[in-house]
Amino acid sequence: MSGYRNTPRISEPRARTAARPTQWLRIFLIGLLLWIATVAVTFLTGNSNLVPTVVLLGSFLVPATVVLWAYEHHGADLGADRLFACFAVGGIIGVLGASVLETYLLSPSLWMYVGVGLIEEAVKLAALILLSRRLRVGGLRYGLVLGATVGAGFAAFETAGYAFNAVLSVDGLSLRDLVETEILRGVLAPVGHVLWTAILGGVLFRERRGGHFRMTAPVVLTYLGVSLLHALWDSTSGIAVWLVARTTAADWQRSLFELGHLPSPTSEQVHLYTVYDTAGLVLVALGGLLWLRLLIRGERRSPIPAQFPSAPA
Repeated sequence: MSGYRNTPRISEPRARTAARPTQWLRIFLIGLLLWIATVAVTFLTGNSNLVPTVVLLGSFLVPATVVLWAYEHHGADLGADRLFACFAVGGIIGVLGASVLETYLLSPSLWMYVGVGLIEEAVKLAALILLSRRLRVGGLRYGLVLGATVGAGFAAFETAGYAFNAVLSVDGLSLRDLVETEILRGVLAPVGHVLWTAILGGVLFRERRGGHFRMTAPVVLTYLGVSLLHALWDSTSGIAVWLVARTTAADWQRSLFELGHLPSPTSEQVHLYTVYDTAGLVLVALGGLLWLRLLIRGERRSPIPAQFPSAPA
């Protein structure tokens, strides 16, 4: 068909970029050193004016590095401006939409985290569709890159909110809580929002035909699947507490639980909780990574041809 081309397969040679393939690592290391220096100076001087710098550097460092890595290795032909829009605008749309929907639709309950997963994955999907609807390409590779970028933006802005809340305590400024929050969420960011939205975006673009997104059965099932991973991820802390209570609680602790009170844990229970919580996060992350690997393998073995105009809109 004249003027048309097949969508690039994920196994095809990558587009070359003027930036060095390791530019993402250089940017990450520079950003990490700047964040450490800012934290150290804030600790030493007690200058609260530096707190916003700590929050911004710590919240955006890892997500932005993930996007830069994706751009250098798989997304140079999409353009840096498009990825920046997905990161910034998509992230803001996602956190705003999630905040509104969760405020009015959710209430504390046993199934609350299921609702959180469904809502947050839905708003990220909507942001991805909105920002890429004019992009005349399809295929798993593009969806993975754009989905990961939207997920990274969501993770960055969400982490900034958690970091801001962590720095405020009943005793005043709590820089230690801020640093701990940013380290934990920074380490987990690539296997959280980034991974889930990459998987959903990959299937969404793989199912695209004629330049139109389609809510096919694979897309809907993928949305439900990543929402379940999201819910399990958020629930690991509660599940860990329940497992500790079921396996180690004394009679007096069970009595307090039945009355709706949380008894003071023993040192053994604290250790066991950490093990259960960490193991839960690792299992959920491994499940997502395995799913991603299977998607890429399936695309390499049996790519789905799709035709779109040769020049992205």
